[in-house]
Formats: sequence, C-alpha cells, structure tokens
Amino acid sequence: MMRIILFLATNAAILVVISVIFNVLGLSGTLDAQGIDLNLNALLIMSAVIGMTGSFISLAISKWSAKSSMGVQVIEHPSNQTERWLLDVVARQAKAAGIGMPEVGIFQSPDPNAFATGMNKNSALVAVSTGLLQSMSTDEVEAVLGHEISHVANGDMITMSLMQGVVNTFVYFFATVIGHFVDRVVFKTERGYGPAYYVTQIVMQIVLSILASMLVMWFSRYREFRADAGGANLAGRQKMIGALQALQRSHEPAELPGQLAAFGIHGGGISRLFMSHPPLEERIAALKNQR
Repeated sequence: MMRIILFLATNAAILVVISVIFNVLGLSGTLDAQGIDLNLNALLIMSAVIGMTGSFISLAISKWSAKSSMGVQVIEHPSNQTERWLLDVVARQAKAAGIGMPEVGIFQSPDPNAFATGMNKNSALVAVSTGLLQSMSTDEVEAVLGHEISHVANGDMITMSLMQGVVNTFVYFFATVIGHFVDRVVFKTERGYGPAYYVTQIVMQIVLSILASMLVMWFSRYREFRADAGGANLAGRQKMIGALQALQRSHEPAELPGQLAAFGIHGGGISRLFMSHPPLEERIAALKNQR
C-alpha cells in the first residue's frame, strides 16, 4: 500500500513540476500562439493510460508468458529427489521471507539461469534452468533460489512495472509535445496533423525510450544487490558468494527477454548504463563487505 501511495504522490508532484516548467518557460503560450490547442493535463492523463496499461498488462500475463516462452514445466507432483528438494527449499525460504508459496518450475537450457515473475508476491513463479541444476552444487542452487525469493519478497516485479509505466508515460508525453511543436512551429502545419508530427513523434519515442531505459536499468542493478543480500540471509552469505563465483566460472549466460533477465550479466563502458545486472565481481565484493 505504501508503494502505491508513494507512486501516486510522485506522479502528482511530477504533474505540478511540469505545469510550473511550462508556465515559467512560457511554452504553453508559444504553442497557443502558433495555433496549437494542446491540453497538457489531458495529454498527461492520456499518456499515463497508454504508459501504465502496457506495463500492467505485461505484469498480469508475466507468469503465462514465462511458461510459454521459456517452456517452464511447473512442478505439481515431484517425480524425483531433485524436484522434491526444490519444492522443500522454496517452501522453507518463502516462509522465512513472509510470502506465499510460489509455483516452482524447471526449463530446458544449458546455461545456468533462474528467474522469478508474477503479479504479486503471494502468487509468483520461480524457475531454474536444467543447466543451473547440472552445473551448481546444492548449496549454490539454494542461494540462487534465495536470491529469486528475495526478488519476490521485495516486490521487485510490481516496482519495476510501476517504474516502467511512469517512464512510458513521460516518453509518450514529451514525444507528443515535441511532435506538435515541430509540426506546427517548424513546418507550419495549420490544420490537423502533418507528416512531420507522426515522424517526429515516433522518432522521439524511440530516442527518449533509449535514454529513459538507463534509469530503469539503474534501478534493476540496485535491486540485484538487494536480492543478493536477501539470498545471503536466506541461504547463507558463503553460499551466495559461491553461487556468484560459479557463474563467473561458467560461460556468459544467454539474455532472457524482458523481466526474465539472466541471473548474472557482464559489461562495461557505455554498455554499463544499459546493464540490467551489475558485474559479478561487484556483487561478490558487496557480499564480502556486508556486515
């Protein structure tokens, strides 16, 4: 509830800031003088509907999408010792983290990967790859599961969706304003929308989305440190460090789509701004320095 209140308060504050900026800079008057009847408040509401709808639809179907796209086989009735062990570990960790028992699944992949997704923390899905089970010890797999359970307990899925929705809102808002400005002020379109509006609006959505994704990726990297700390609390710090070191020894995991990003990822330079996960050496160092 507090997260939703904070989200609504943040949006209200942003609306006020945008209104002040447009009034101080006189942009509204400039647009009106050029024959642009652009209701900024109505546009912001429409942008929020467009931006938030896609984000929440993606969240709502995240479990179904994960099962379909990754071929996740949910363990309903364990058929072997490994599956029984996975269910027992997840049940114990979920109880310790104060969340409902997630669905547990396995997907076919030679790479050591795991992910958690779902609409809320009491109805989540935690899945691991066959490569993870084959390449890691039980202690290391336990730590990986603790990491994913921590994502669920921290509410990372809904928080990321809210953040992405806010980003989408303002990308559409500013892309539309810039499209109007270019169409009416630069190309002097007097009635309706000219081609310049549509072209500019699409181009600016692409450009602004790329720039805004750096903010989303920054938060994603931050939440990985939190999930590592949570995994260390649930499974043990040395187990968590061991799991990250095992990932270092393995080849680079394949990138999973959207919310199903791989458990670990490397990169540097300008690409670091677009990394969803911090470098493994930084995550290991953070755990070693944890008090």
